[in-house]
Amino acid sequence: ADIISTVEFNHTGELLATGDKGGRVVIFQQEIESMPQFRSEYNVYSTFQSHEPEFDYLKSLEIEEKINKIRWLPQKNAAQFLLSTNDKTIKLWKISERDRRPEGYNLKEEDGRYKDPNTITSLRVPVLIPMDLMVEASPRRVFANAHTYHINSISVNSDNETYLSADDLRINLWHLEITDRSFNIVDIKPANMEELTEVITAAEFHPHQCNTFVYSSSKGTIRLCDMRISALCDKHSKLFEEPEDPSNRSFFSEIISSISDVKFSHNGRYMMTRDYLSVKIWDLNMENRPVETYQVHEHLRSKLCSLYENDCIFDKFECCWNGNDSVVMTGSYNNFFRMFDRGQRRDVTLEASRENIKPMQVLKPRKVCVGGKRKKDEISVDSLDFNKKILHTAWHPQDNIIAVATTNNLYIFQDKVN
Repeated sequence: ADIISTVEFNHTGELLATGDKGGRVVIFQQEIESMPQFRSEYNVYSTFQSHEPEFDYLKSLEIEEKINKIRWLPQKNAAQFLLSTNDKTIKLWKISERDRRPEGYNLKEEDGRYKDPNTITSLRVPVLIPMDLMVEASPRRVFANAHTYHINSISVNSDNETYLSADDLRINLWHLEITDRSFNIVDIKPANMEELTEVITAAEFHPHQCNTFVYSSSKGTIRLCDMRISALCDKHSKLFEEPEDPSNRSFFSEIISSISDVKFSHNGRYMMTRDYLSVKIWDLNMENRPVETYQVHEHLRSKLCSLYENDCIFDKFECCWNGNDSVVMTGSYNNFFRMFDRGQRRDVTLEASRENIKPMQVLKPRKVCVGGKRKKDEISVDSLDFNKKILHTAWHPQDNIIAVATTNNLYIFQDKVN
């Protein structure tokens, strides 16, 4: 139940939310330290149960409580709002602080019992008195019954009043105030399910253009749609696809080309996609090939057969941009995660594990050796642990602070301050 299933910073980076397999959401708050070198100290701010296990009696299916995605809404007042979703139901949560309570009621005692009206002889003005800070999470909206298949993505629009939710075959558009109806904007379900050749794997709104969104497919294509053209966006405006190199063709080509995550850059010019072995950066103005391709774990290409047998080949790795879009990050196996510096064309492999980590210790770059003689600090590709994997990562929107989720641990790293 403690397995972390999603990680997300809010728009200022002050709060970090994680969702887990048991349906819980844990929010961490950044401590404002007097010493700037400890600026990434995050402590638990609020914990609440977002989803409970349910049972679909019509289909005789259990709906698990696992949180698939969390998305923060931009802050408009003192409270914070976030959307969390499991496979079927999306909820809008309000997280607010209370540090005062009313005292001095006229019609009831302090313990809540009502007074006999005949005993009231004078009128008191109730007052607010200070109390210990309480953080309350309350569900404000429940968006249910709109998805036949499992929800894999939610994305808040830049207009801040609508959002999309995507499952394997359809994408719906919701208004944040309206729970009883949504608009279907993409439907790729064939009339005959035997003709099904691909599914939707991820979807996201453009960060600035409220009419544009993209969705990726299990065939390795990304479609960009414009909601101004028609109400149902089954016909895409752009199709991003890289032709396959025939020399690399194998039995596993189709599986490893499936895109597990798609993310727009903050400036809205590029988008990044993650497939099983690589991260690709696409310029929205060029559809025929990516402008940058980074190999995440090319050393696994020779191991695809055993990865297929233990089902790891179907793992869905996420990817993220740093605040100014100059570096991208994604996870790998053996609790390794990779960073690629786009300007300097450098990359680094780091490890998140308890064994070799003390607080404030500098991480050592790791190297995987493929065949040949292994150097002292390298790890052999045969000794990688495929049960230890980093699927979920997040980058602070302003600072070089990253959150990395291993199976049931959350690691927070920051760049070294001299």
